[in-house]
Amino acid sequence: MNENWTALLYLVAAICFIVALKGLSSPKTARLGNLVGAAGALVAVLVVFAAERPDRLVSILVAIAVGGVIGTLAARRVAMTAMPQMVALFNGVGGAAGALVALLELAEGTGGGLAHLAVTAFTVLIGSITFSGSLLTFAKLQELVTGRPMIFPGMRWVAVAAVAGSLATGVWVAVDGSMLGAVLLAVLTLGLGLLLVLPIGGADVPIVISLLNAFSGITVAASGYVLSNTLLIIAGTLVGASGTLLTKMMADAMGRSLLNIMFGAFAGGSTLGSTTESNRPVRSAGPQDIAILLGYSRKVIVAPGYGLAVAQAQHTLRDLTDELERRGIEVVYAIHPVAGRMPGHMNVLLAEADVPYEKLKEMTEVNPEFRTADVALVVGANDVVNPAAHASPGSPIYGMPILDVEHAESVVFLKRSMRPGFAGIENELLFDPKTTLLFGDAKDSLSKLVAAVKTL
Repeated sequence: MNENWTALLYLVAAICFIVALKGLSSPKTARLGNLVGAAGALVAVLVVFAAERPDRLVSILVAIAVGGVIGTLAARRVAMTAMPQMVALFNGVGGAAGALVALLELAEGTGGGLAHLAVTAFTVLIGSITFSGSLLTFAKLQELVTGRPMIFPGMRWVAVAAVAGSLATGVWVAVDGSMLGAVLLAVLTLGLGLLLVLPIGGADVPIVISLLNAFSGITVAASGYVLSNTLLIIAGTLVGASGTLLTKMMADAMGRSLLNIMFGAFAGGSTLGSTTESNRPVRSAGPQDIAILLGYSRKVIVAPGYGLAVAQAQHTLRDLTDELERRGIEVVYAIHPVAGRMPGHMNVLLAEADVPYEKLKEMTEVNPEFRTADVALVVGANDVVNPAAHASPGSPIYGMPILDVEHAESVVFLKRSMRPGFAGIENELLFDPKTTLLFGDAKDSLSKLVAAVKTL
C-alpha cells in the first residue's frame, strides 16, 4: 500500500474516532458511536498490516486472537457494578502498551535527536504510572485491598524522592539514550504510580480512574510521536483531552479541586470517613405503608444510586414507576453526576431497563423540582443526597453539590442497612422526622412495593 492510501485511510479512521466521541456524548447515539469507533479501530489495524507487512505475522495474529477472546468474554460477563474496574484495567493496559513500545524502540537503537528521546522517556514515565496506578485502583474497587487511604510514615517524602528520581532519570534517558536509564525510569515510575493512588480512598477513587484514563490517552499520543504515527497521536489526544475534561467535571461535581482529591489524604482531606454502622433510632415502615405513600402522591422523584446497581434492580424500579404512572402520578429520575462509581453509570443502568431518556433529569435541572414533590424515593444512594454537603463545614464532603431530596414533602430511603455510603459519612437525613426507611435488598424491596401498589 502506498503512502497516499495509508494517509487517506488513517484520515478515515481518525474521523471515525471523532464521530464516535461525539456519539458517545448522548445515550441516544452512544451505541452507534461505539460501533463507529470500533470500525475506525478495525480500519487502523488493517492499514498497519497492509502498509507495514510485519515479519512475525503468525505470532501477531495469535496474540490478537487471544486478546480478542479475553476481551469479548470479559465485556459480555462483566456486571454493570464492575464496569469502573474494567475501565481501570483498560487504562492500565493502554499505559503498559505505550511504555513497552517506547522501551522497544529505544532497545532497537532507532535513535533520534533530543526531542525524540525526551518524548520516549516521557512515554515510559507516564505509561508506567498509568499501569501501576490503574492496577491498584482496580484492586481498591474490587476490594482486593482496602478502599481506605493507605498512608505510611514519611510517605510524602518518599513520593517527593520518587518524583525527583524519575525526573532525573528521564533527563538521563533524553540526553544519553541509555537503555539502562529507561529500565530504571520504568521501575521508579511504577512505584510512583502506586504512591499516587495509595492515599486515595472513598468517593475519590472514580475521579482517579478518569485521571488515569487521560494519562493512558497521553501515553498513546506520545507513543505515536515515537513511532511517527499520526493516527496514534490523534487517537491519544482525543482520549487525553476527553479524560481531562471528565476529570475536571467530576471534581467540580464533588465540589473539590483535583489537587485536594489527589493529595488531600496527607492532610486528612479524603472523602472516606467511618465505616461504623449507626445504631441511632430511625423511622422504618413496611412495603404496604410506603406503597400507600407512593400510590396517593401526585409527583414522585426517584434518586437512584450504587445500591440499585449492586442489586440489579433497575427493571424492578421501572415496573414500580410504570405502575405509579398508570395511576396518574408524575415520576421523574434525578441523576447526580457521580451517582454510582463513574459518570453516566445511572444513565446506562436505567437505559438497560428502557427508561425513557426524557425522564432522566440532571442535578441542576431537577433540584428545584424537589420542593414540588410529594415523595423523594432514594434507592441505594447516600452520599449524593447527604445534606452534610451543605450544612456541615467540618464534613469531608462539605461543598459537594447534591440532590436536594430533603426539600420533598416526604423522603423514602431503600437501604440494606444503616451502614454509611461509599464515602463512609453518616447521613443526618435518615433521622429526619419526614424520612421513612424500608430495609432490605433493593430488588426485593422494590418487588414488594410493586405488589403492594397494585393492591391499592
